[in-house]
Amino acid sequence: MLNDPNDALLAALKSAVGEAGWVEPSDRYLTEQRGLYQGRAAIVLRPSSTQQVAACVRLCAEARVAVVPWGGGTGLVGGQVMPEGPVPVVLSLDRMRAVRAVLPQESAMIVEAGLPVQAAQEAAAAHGKLFPLSYASEGTASIGGGLSTNSGGLIAVRYGVARDMCLGLEVVTPQGEIWNGLSTLRKDNTGYDLRDLYIGAEGTLGVICATSLKLVPPPAAKSTAFAVVRSPQDAVALLDAVQTASGGAVATFELMVRLSLDFVFAAQPGYREPVETVGEWYVLVEIWGSDEAALDGALQGCLAEGMESGAVIDASLAMSEAQRGAFRAIREAMSDAQKVGGGASIKHDVSLPIGRIPEFLTVAAKAVTEAVPGARPCPFGHLGDGNVHYNISQPAGGDADAFLGRWGDVNSLVHEIVKSMGGSISAEHGIGRLKRDELAVHGDSVKLGLLRRIKRALDPDGIMNPGAVL
Repeated sequence: MLNDPNDALLAALKSAVGEAGWVEPSDRYLTEQRGLYQGRAAIVLRPSSTQQVAACVRLCAEARVAVVPWGGGTGLVGGQVMPEGPVPVVLSLDRMRAVRAVLPQESAMIVEAGLPVQAAQEAAAAHGKLFPLSYASEGTASIGGGLSTNSGGLIAVRYGVARDMCLGLEVVTPQGEIWNGLSTLRKDNTGYDLRDLYIGAEGTLGVICATSLKLVPPPAAKSTAFAVVRSPQDAVALLDAVQTASGGAVATFELMVRLSLDFVFAAQPGYREPVETVGEWYVLVEIWGSDEAALDGALQGCLAEGMESGAVIDASLAMSEAQRGAFRAIREAMSDAQKVGGGASIKHDVSLPIGRIPEFLTVAAKAVTEAVPGARPCPFGHLGDGNVHYNISQPAGGDADAFLGRWGDVNSLVHEIVKSMGGSISAEHGIGRLKRDELAVHGDSVKLGLLRRIKRALDPDGIMNPGAVL
């Protein structure tokens, strides 16, 4: 049984972090950005060191008070807020932003968990390296939050997700112990890989305080195109063709329905059509390497073959960094633009075998529009790694609240289709509170049993982010 914090605990916590290490609760730390959840807290702790984090967690463990870790607040599944149960303590890592070391010869760096993803990219670039985690919220999303949710992003097709970029972790356990696993070793077969337990655990097993990360050489050359394709099936074929022609150099391969572009242009009047021809399906493809002429030749050759067969209707090649950035900006603006132009939306972050995505899009669109007449499917996402953001906008002119009232029904419908096709109901955003009940329905029963046993073993009192994931 968890308890509400009492005055004695709050005084001890304030003493542990010092005057600069705590603030009164505010919407910044308690409001989930889509407005689906409103959290509560007795205090927001902002420790400046792993030792302070450990002291705070020890005090909460002794008092059996819940701890909700908070990274950058950009999570999309409600994992960073606790709307129900005994009042928790929010533990923010936003003061722990140090770059402890950059080790170019080891292609690694060690940073604290509160460092924004973009700041990590900049620290790597200052030493001639690339930290290859990239997504629209990278300016505010934290490294610790990205690891806790195992985030992906726009170039995961080339470099993988957050888990693939992590070499080691420094973690505070639910008992307030510090596990120092900040190794930069690529090979270490000394028992169970504790690192992989904490990555993707969404703060339910401990607090990630620092991490050692992989770095890679930055690409010397890039080739980028925005194209109109005849169908999602043709997009899948184009992906395979470009991967083959470029020797696996695809860094980004995004699929977008026309409606998603319409929303962007309505919200951002200064943005321009990326391709002269207007079609129903678009792709953004970018390949990275060392020889610009070879990259351009591979990409142009595949597009030319696609046009010859009719699979590619039209395409525009980026002729400058500015144009490349403009292409990417259109894709990155889609989530926010949908709020402006599409009204209320029911969202899904799913992954499927790449070859089944065209079938999924057809089956899901039919099922959703039959269930909610007038609903407007607006799918887009990372086709290159099988991740689709299957978002559905409310019927034009319809009642937003009534539409959002169907969230559970529509989620179940879409997730059942995903499950039937061998996919996952969470590709890169995590489970949090939003998908917890869906995981219980659609998850493998043996796996769920193992997850619960791990949770009980590592956090027997259940103080770490209770109500998230499980």
